[in-house]
Parts: sequence; C-alpha cells; structure tokens
Amino acid sequence: MQNPSATILQLYHAGRFSAALRAFESLPASPAVVPLSAAAYAALVTACSRLHSLPHGRLVHRHLLASEDARLTFNTVLSNHLITMYGRCAAPDSARLVFDGMPHRNPVSWAAVIAAHAQNSRCADALGLFSSMLRSGTAPDQFALGSAVRACAELGDVSLGRQVHAQVLKSEMGSDLIVQNALVTMYSKSGSIKDGVTLFERIRDKDLVSWGSIITGLAQQGSEMEALQIFREMISEGTHQHPNEFHFGSVFRACGVIGSLQYGEQIHGLSVKYRLDRNSYAGCSLSDMYARCNMLDSAKKVFYRIEAPDLVAWNSLINAYSVEGLLSEAMVLFSEMRDSGLRPDGITVRGLLCACVGSDALYEGRAIHSYLVKLGLNGDVSVCNSLLSMYARCLDFLSAMDVFHETNNRDVVTWNSILTACVQHRHLEEVFKLFIVLHRSVSSLDRISLNNVLSASAELGYFEMVKQVHACAFKVGLVGDTMLSNGLIDTYAKCGSLDDAKKLVEIMGTGCDVFSWSSLIVGYAQSGYAKEALDLFARMRSLGIKPNHVTFVGVLIACSRVGFVDEGCYYYSIMEPEYGIVPTREHCSCVIDLLARAGRLSEAAKFVDQMPFEPDIVMWKTLLAASKKHNDAEMGKRAAEGILNIDQSHSAAYVLLCNIYAASGNWNEFARLKKAMRSSGVQKTPGKSWIKLKGELKVFIVEDRSHPESEEIYTMLELVCMEMVKAGYIPELACKYANFEHTDNDLLSDEILAEYG
Repeated sequence: MQNPSATILQLYHAGRFSAALRAFESLPASPAVVPLSAAAYAALVTACSRLHSLPHGRLVHRHLLASEDARLTFNTVLSNHLITMYGRCAAPDSARLVFDGMPHRNPVSWAAVIAAHAQNSRCADALGLFSSMLRSGTAPDQFALGSAVRACAELGDVSLGRQVHAQVLKSEMGSDLIVQNALVTMYSKSGSIKDGVTLFERIRDKDLVSWGSIITGLAQQGSEMEALQIFREMISEGTHQHPNEFHFGSVFRACGVIGSLQYGEQIHGLSVKYRLDRNSYAGCSLSDMYARCNMLDSAKKVFYRIEAPDLVAWNSLINAYSVEGLLSEAMVLFSEMRDSGLRPDGITVRGLLCACVGSDALYEGRAIHSYLVKLGLNGDVSVCNSLLSMYARCLDFLSAMDVFHETNNRDVVTWNSILTACVQHRHLEEVFKLFIVLHRSVSSLDRISLNNVLSASAELGYFEMVKQVHACAFKVGLVGDTMLSNGLIDTYAKCGSLDDAKKLVEIMGTGCDVFSWSSLIVGYAQSGYAKEALDLFARMRSLGIKPNHVTFVGVLIACSRVGFVDEGCYYYSIMEPEYGIVPTREHCSCVIDLLARAGRLSEAAKFVDQMPFEPDIVMWKTLLAASKKHNDAEMGKRAAEGILNIDQSHSAAYVLLCNIYAASGNWNEFARLKKAMRSSGVQKTPGKSWIKLKGELKVFIVEDRSHPESEEIYTMLELVCMEMVKAGYIPELACKYANFEHTDNDLLSDEILAEYG
C-alpha cells in the first residue's frame, strides 16, 4: 500500500482537495497507527481552507494534536496554516487560540491571525493584534499591513487608517502592490476619495485589484462618472488581463445610479465579449441597471440568461417590479423563484409588500403575510415594519395596528410607520396616545416621529401638544433641525400662534429657507392677517429667497381674504414667466376662491372653463359656497352638479344646495332635492369637535347621546339657546333645513362642546 502521506500529497497537488480529505478520513482515528508527515498535514489543512470546510479542518487539527509529536504540534509553519484555515472558515476565535498557543511566532503568524480577524469583520480585534505586533518588535510584512489597512477601511476610520499608512511608509512597504491596493480601498471607502485617486495614480504596475479598488470606491462615494472614466482608461490601456465580474458589477451599478442607459448598453456589449454577462454577480448588476433605467423587459431578459441566479439576483428583479407597482409581475417572479428551490428571505417579502398599494392589493398583501409567517419571518422587525406600512397603504388600518401591537423590539421605523398611518387615516387622537408612550423612549424619537405628531396637532389645532413637541425637540437635540423647525413654524401658524411661528423664524435667522417663509406666509394668510402675509412675501423677496408653489398659495389666499382681486390675479399671472412655477390645481382653486369671494362668480366660472385642469370637488365646492353667500341659485346648481358628477354620494353638495334653495325660498326645489337624497341613501357625515379638558382630549359628535349625562347636557343647552334668542341673537336656520333628518331640537357639536367645557 502506498504511503498515506504520499497519497494525500499527490491528490492535493492534482487539485483534488475533496479526494485528499476522503483519503484522510479512511485512515485509522489514531495517528499512532498510521502517522502523517508535516507536509501531509499542511496539505490537508490547506485543502480545508480552499473548500471552506470547518468540520474537516477541526478533524485534521484534532488528528494533529493526537499525534503528541512536538515537532508537529508546535510546528510554526503548520500552526500558520491552521490560523489561515480557521480565518477563511469564519472561525477567528479558533485562529486566536492556535496563535496564543504558539511558542514561537514569526511575521507570517502575526499576518495570518490579523487577517483571520479582519476578513471576519472583527476589525477592532485585528487592529489590536496589529498594535501588539508592533509592540513585540516584529516588523510587519505586506500581508499584515494590508490586513490592518483593510480593517480601517471596514471601520470607516480614516484617522486610524492614516496612522497605519504612516507605519507603511516607516516600514518601506509603501511600494508593495498589496499594501497600495489596500490603501486605495481604505481611502475610497472612508470618503477620502482624492487621497485614494492620488495613491492609485502613483501605482506603477496596476493589477486588476488596483483598478477594481478605485472604480468601486468612486462608484460608492457618488462619483459615478469618474468611475466610468477610470473603467474606460483601464480598457484603453489594454492590460494583460481583461476586466472581471467585479469590475463590471461596479460600473453597471454606477450606470444605474446616474440612469445612463447609453453607457450601460455599451458596457453590456463589452461584458458579452468577455462572456461575463451570464455571471451571477455581473449579470445581477446588469439586470439591476436596466431596471433602474426603467427598462424592465431588458432587465428580465438579462436575468433569465444568468447561470444559476442566486437569491440576491431574484430579490433584485422582484424589487425592481415592485418599485414600479407591478404587483402581478412581481408575484409571478416570486412563484418562479420558489419553484427554483430557493427559500425567500426578508428582502424578498419586503420587496413584494412594497408593491401592495390600495384596497385592490389587500388580498395579495394578506397572502404574503400568511406566507412570511410560515417562513418564520414575522419576528423580523424590518419585515413587520414593511407589513405595517403595507396594511396602511391598502387602507386596512386595523390590521396595521394589529401588526404594530404584535411587533416585538420595535425600532424607530416601527413607531414612525404607525404614526404616519394614524395621520393618513385620520386617527388623530391615537397619534397623541402613541406619542405619550413613545416619549418615554427618547432613543425612538426622530424628526419623522415629531413631524407626524405636529401634523395631527395642526389638524386639531392642539396648541399644547405643539409646545410639548417643541420641548421634546430640545431634549433629543433636534431643535436646530431645519425640517423639524419648518414643521413647528407651520403648526404654530395653523394653531393660530403666529407670534411663536414668527419668533422661531427669527431664531433660525439665515437658516430659514423658502419652506420656513412659505409656512409663515400661509399661516398669516389663513389666520386673516392678509396685509402682514403680503408684507412677509415682500420681505422674503428682498432677501433674495425665491418663492415656491406653496408661497404663492399663501399670497393668493391673502389676496382673497382682503379682496385684493386684481393683485391676486397679477401674482397668479407672474408665477410661471418670472419664477418658472407652473400653476397647480391648488393655485387655480385659490384664484376661483379669490373671484368667488368678491362676488365675481361669472369670472370664476369662466376661469374654471379655461384652466388647464378638469375642475375637482374642491373647486366646485368653492363655487357652491360662494353661490350660497351671494344667493346665485343658477351657479349653485351648476356647482352642485359638478360635485355630484364626481361623487354622487357627496352629502355636502346636497346640503349646500338645499341651503341655497331654502335661502331663496325655492321650497319646491328644496323638497325635490330632499327626496333625491332619501332615495339615494345619502347621509350627512356628522361634524366633530375636540376640546382638551384636564389633560385629556375629548371628542364631540353632532347628535351624540352616548354620554351618561346627555339628557342633562341637552336640557342645559336648550336653556342657553333660549337665553341667546332673548338676548337678540337669532340663529341661522338654513343649515338646519338642509339636515332634514334632525328634529327642531337639533344642535351643533360645537355648542355641546362649549357647554361641556
């Protein structure tokens, strides 16, 4: 029988690593029966390293230790091989144990153990070992220096990287290609791209790693065009090796980010030339590039040509279709992925959930929810966050709340998602309840959380809550955040606290942007201080701040409130020619309101006919309200018909038109409309009012008798109304006529609120 050591070495040198390990496994368990040579052990350990087989590596290590031969167990070369193997098999702790047990270490030992930690994201440990190496007086070689530099790159610590760079220069290893490439990568990844480019240009004999390091660094740091230029230089230099899949992957991603389809298609042709378009890494990046350029058919064609696409490739394509809202196509791809034998992960289901928008997608959303529970992904907080947002987008608020309550280890995204859902679905009281709970955990508060609370506060005019949010901004260090400050200005203004809003603008000083000024202008305009709003607009322009579309909304509202019709029309006319702002529906609504408030209904109707949009409900309601005010039944009828053509169940149109007929004494039309409302099943949405009493927000609804003392409340309210009439205050009854289902004792929720408070 051939010597086992010789057999193992023969198989190893032939590149048959698995066969060499099988030959080892066929040997007796005790090395005393069939001893192996140091060369055979080294070959076996290296085979395990190449195959990334940790179980085999531990087996060979145990066999080596069992030999009890000091020449083997304390062999420095063998120990170095073991450290390298454990590092490549993602077992840095085992590598450290071998290193610590070595009686004699050489520079290779240090380099191996530093690399074992650096390549397994144990960068702080790697740098600690590098520091120990220097203190021991051992001069680092190019491999130790390269690993230390890579650890700095992984940490993104350019300051520490510069210290290692200084050590490189001190050791005279600055011209070594391994170290130079590592330094280029470190500076590029750490954001010091200029230093990376300078070092790259100094490399005389650049290899593929050199080119790849600078191309990837430039692409990752937002210098995509420079990355493409370097790639072009690489091709034109005609290096002895052609670009690999990593070069192509980086440039395809760069093309996708900047949306350069032209460059992408050219480089695609080059990848076909080198037969890398079907490579999983390059092909996935190419498919993603086409998807980012809205070429989904091309993305799918590239994807289907990839040899054995992995989960990353599938997720990339599914996400591309999901982002475009193509749920059906994304679900087909999802089904194909499962048929291929791949198990979906959190990224897969998050991509699919992203495509679920609107009530029509709720069925698919629920199906995905059920499937991810089967996969055991319902414990993943990022998946739960996507699930919560999906239900909110699909208009199922109760399910969104259920997901929120079932989510463990909620993070700031979880809280922001549920707060956003509450605001969007107008569960405003719930926002404040959640904020009280959230306020106890300062770490979960950010600008989005606070802006959601501000939005709810603005809707209800909840001034005390705005003050709490402002105080909280100080507490969490967000008081200088421009976005949050603008939200505070806007909400203070909407709550009628214009002094607080203006004071905040003054505190911001030069930090004020167009949004700050616009919020203040709109606030003054909506609060009836039209002249002040227009003065602020003039001051803003004098400071050289260019107005935006919101600014002009405020200006037009201001003109409308004080009856500056000609001035308002002038400002509307200069929006596009002077500021490049194309009028939106909101601006047109303001102009309609401007004309209608002034009683110029025929001009308002003409504007509606000539504007570049189909009139919406808001515009028709503006005309309808003005028709009531000016007793123009014909215009009121036209406006009401406009509303009902859009929404036949819109109760406000019926109510306002009833008011117009009642005010003009046209009881026949009033009765006809009342009958039409009954036959259509239209019901008036009850009004709501809010009041804060003893620190708690109370909600009042028209005709609500759920309070245990409601009889006493209504009796007292009737007495107050009688006293009001005696005092000479005659109530407006037109609205009461329109709400024909009520009795003579109908009362508004605001009146109940006042009595309660």
